Amino acid sequence: MSGTRHFLEVYDLSREEFLEVIRTAHRFKRFGYPSDSLKGRFIALLFEKPSTRTRVSFTSAISRLGGVFDYLSSSELQLARGEPVYDVGRVLSRYVHGLVCRVRRHTDLVELAENSRVPVVNALSDRHHPCQALADMLTVYELKGRFEGVKVAFVGDGNNVATSLMQACVLAGADFSIASPVGYWVPEEERRKAERVAAETGAKLTFTDDPVEAVRGADFVYTDVFVSMGFEAEAQERLRAFIPRYRVTEELMSKASPDARFMHCMPVKRGEEVEASVADGPRSVMYDQAENRMHTEAALLHLIYSVWRWI
Repeated sequence: MSGTRHFLEVYDLSREEFLEVIRTAHRFKRFGYPSDSLKGRFIALLFEKPSTRTRVSFTSAISRLGGVFDYLSSSELQLARGEPVYDVGRVLSRYVHGLVCRVRRHTDLVELAENSRVPVVNALSDRHHPCQALADMLTVYELKGRFEGVKVAFVGDGNNVATSLMQACVLAGADFSIASPVGYWVPEEERRKAERVAAETGAKLTFTDDPVEAVRGADFVYTDVFVSMGFEAEAQERLRAFIPRYRVTEELMSKASPDARFMHCMPVKRGEEVEASVADGPRSVMYDQAENRMHTEAALLHLIYSVWRWI
């Protein structure tokens, strides 16, 4: 509804708000959570897709902040029988203080938010995965202590994870490069938006089909599965396009900075998008990223309800 703010993509936060999430999450991780931040708040988790890290990180964050939640699978709701999305948004937002949604179509998420009286948080859609990007950038901040002058390289599909990571990097002022096969680049609209933000923050953007060019001098090398949920029918075509050139190997990591770290949003398919020795090696920080989902989501919810007062 008019006047209600939502977090559907990284750019729904100003640069200062984004940095405040990172600083708050860093503080929570080091010193603990305010146990009454969400006291009296009820958050509904509406999920159309399976989840491990997203579901448990959000439920743990809400509980630690003193809130309560309910997990709603779309198969258990009238959505499964064709109820309009706008009716779901109008009704559920009269019952709860917030909606955390993991959906198949971003357009449905936008429609839900347009018809919600309460903040809607994107826990994943086909176009954006902003909460993952928050965790990624907290991981970068923990390891580097800054964003300016840091280079993050993504190798693989220019999907929702890559798009949100790109948004987060340029908003923070970090350099971002991405190597994808032709036909799998981030959407042109998102590229143009990122270029406008980068012009303001001083971040450098590089788009290429050459993985070596993308990772050269990078502080972080990031990849994701080549066949995401919903693209199973394209599996063989996708694997032919990405393997072996876009697999993150020890050899590719050697082209990055000598102390470069490997990143992955998980789940990981060792032997497809990354060699097992890289994923499980000493330079991998993917488990730190997974943990940081909880801290950044807690920080986001704390700020929405106790500081920014979006509702």
